[in-house]
Amino acid sequence: MHETGHAIPRIPKPRVVIGIPSGVTEVERRAVQEAALSAGARQCFLIEEPMAAAIGAGLPITDPGGLLVVDIGGGTSEIAVISLGGIVLNKSLRIAGDELDEAITHYTHYMRLKYNVLIGERTAEEIKITLGNAHQSAFKGTDKVMVIRGRDLESGLPKSIKITAAEVREAMLPTLREITGGVADLIEETPPELVSDVLERGIVMAGGGALIAGIDKLMSEETRMPVYITEDPMTAVVRGCGMVLDDAKLLSKVRVVGGLR
Repeated sequence: MHETGHAIPRIPKPRVVIGIPSGVTEVERRAVQEAALSAGARQCFLIEEPMAAAIGAGLPITDPGGLLVVDIGGGTSEIAVISLGGIVLNKSLRIAGDELDEAITHYTHYMRLKYNVLIGERTAEEIKITLGNAHQSAFKGTDKVMVIRGRDLESGLPKSIKITAAEVREAMLPTLREITGGVADLIEETPPELVSDVLERGIVMAGGGALIAGIDKLMSEETRMPVYITEDPMTAVVRGCGMVLDDAKLLSKVRVVGGLR
């Protein structure tokens, strides 16, 4: 009886492009690259998230004119002015989707006091998805209502209450205004010739935070600039990383210098 040995196929080691916040340190860059290489990557290149978002959105990043990109992710909001294939100015705010979740959670504490009802984390997430909004024009200007169910703190029995989009907006606005304030601050620091380009082209928004109803209206009012949301904003950074991976010339131009060589 003979045993036939079968060679185990080798898994090819891929080249990887990873989007990173623009404010990370050299140590953090190295840590990201080391993690990717340890996971089996052959090479790991880093690109700043606002640049990746701009590429994923199909913006002309190599043009001399200025572009302003705002990427509201889960952990950070990335704001950058881009020109000639590079980032001219950038700001990384530790205020983003996670903080909006926290604002909704604080709102549930308010509900506990106002309505004497306790709701769970899953219900809070449903509130954010269904009623989360940044401007009174959201939901076609109507004050959308949602019926939620929780536990009555006095009787311990199930209790249903109605909440409105206006209440949820009130809870989210302080956090959202920190983001719009960061954008306004960066615009003030931008060279005048690039500001005129941004005024003409508008602010481009990406990331999951761009899906909040009315966020473009709020951003436009707070910055006095036209605002556009890129198509499928959730995947803009991922699309940009993929496009860079397929274009060696573009990769050499936009990759972050530093980290591992």
